[in-house]
Amino acid sequence: MITLKQDADGYIRMNKHFPQTVAIAIAFTDGSVEQFSGSQLNEFYDAAQAEFRAENHLDAKGFSRRPAKTVQSKSSIDYVPVQPGMGTPSA
Repeated sequence: MITLKQDADGYIRMNKHFPQTVAIAIAFTDGSVEQFSGSQLNEFYDAAQAEFRAENHLDAKGFSRRPAKTVQSKSSIDYVPVQPGMGTPSA
């Protein structure tokens, strides 16, 4: 079991996918703890990555299609926004 802690801004550090079947507990800042599977957190990561890339005008692989700059900015994320209740399916 992996345990992650939510930071004060509402994020967990996650810069890559976890194995699909690993159990991951997230300790939220409000004191609650929820358990997720690796595949659930990977979905949250993919959604945050897609949002980041859309906001920064990057393609699906994270490449900029703008004219080249002398300094390339980072094209991926290190933090994923989380909140209590994310793991429960909505009705």
